[in-house]
Amino acid sequence: MARIESEIGTPKGGFMKWIDDRFPFTETLKAHATEYYASKNFNIWYIFGVLATVVLVIQLLTGIFLTMNYKPSAAEAFASVEYIMRDVEWGWLIRYMHSTGASFFFIVVYLHMFRAMLYGSYKKPRELIWIIGMLIFFVLMAEAFAGYLLPWGQMSYWGAQVIISLFGAIPFVGETLVEYIRGDYSISDITLNRFFALHVIALPLALVALVFVHIVALHHVGSNNPDGIEIKNHKGPDGIPLDGVAFHPYHTSKDLVYIIAFLMIFSFVMFFAPEMGGYFLEHANFEPANTMATPEHIAPVWYFTPFYAILRAVPNKLWGAILMAAAVLLPLFLPWLDRSRVKSIRYRGWIYKTALAVFAVSFLVLGWLGVQPAEGVYVMMARIFSVLYFGFFLLMPYYTAIDKTKPVPDRVVYHA
Repeated sequence: MARIESEIGTPKGGFMKWIDDRFPFTETLKAHATEYYASKNFNIWYIFGVLATVVLVIQLLTGIFLTMNYKPSAAEAFASVEYIMRDVEWGWLIRYMHSTGASFFFIVVYLHMFRAMLYGSYKKPRELIWIIGMLIFFVLMAEAFAGYLLPWGQMSYWGAQVIISLFGAIPFVGETLVEYIRGDYSISDITLNRFFALHVIALPLALVALVFVHIVALHHVGSNNPDGIEIKNHKGPDGIPLDGVAFHPYHTSKDLVYIIAFLMIFSFVMFFAPEMGGYFLEHANFEPANTMATPEHIAPVWYFTPFYAILRAVPNKLWGAILMAAAVLLPLFLPWLDRSRVKSIRYRGWIYKTALAVFAVSFLVLGWLGVQPAEGVYVMMARIFSVLYFGFFLLMPYYTAIDKTKPVPDRVVYHA
């Protein structure tokens, strides 16, 4: 009996020792939570990374239940979605959680990226964290686009038709590439099956892997803060940063409050406005795909519309596709475009603050223009705001170098 107890551990603390001897549970918990020290002056902008993780879990769980009743077939896909909504017990709730979650995922990710631009979280030594984050964004866009086709509604079908056809503008290999993506000469059953496989297996695996690497890289370098000061540079005799507190329980307790508030807003939208006036769920997608009837106005979901507006602002199809791709890729190079000596917007000059404000407004306006008809004043506005969007990045090496900055304090500024 004594030998068995020594193997499994004594009741008092022995079980955790048994686990730690076989898996670094306590060591991992200390490294990433209880002994991971983050700046004490985090503000509300630092919650969106946690919220993105919450939404990712929601999407994965609801996606599993949706696949149990969804049929990836051109003949049955739309009907299976209707079946989920009308006949599966609580199916309508799971579907609305998933569709609402898709939009909220992009909301929190866009705000998370904007926070990095506010406080220079992409600057040395966090360049790799930013690159991994951008890869997450690219995979998320691919995941959303693949899922967009699955309901097999009018807007799903024709929206995919427009986006996939853009690859045909690539010289020499364009048409072959389009045919390869579709798996056929037109969007058909095989296209739906390919996108389904990507949406439920390949892209989620890539997304989860990148999120894991993103968090590990973040905890290796350490989190940035609103002052853009490295707290590791000021440690006490015990080796603990003077301006840091343990992530758990100090930051996790605050995060829990924000998570609850977020879930309340999420639930309100899900129960009372899941379509959000056609922005979250387009009205045309409540009609089955009809290959013989093109919708009067084709537009993607709102989180793609800023880039779609840039595409339509250019008369030439090839150049439109190039500029749309450039608009998505340019943020990847922010660590090298930004020549400022400081990180945080708190200590930057008026030029960067103005440029960032103009960029934010141009992004929002382009998003609105992406759902408007591509005619008249809307096209002209799209061209103007596209220039402002690209100007933010292309002129950044110049205006960040000449922008006058304020002295950065040695320690973080914290008001309890």
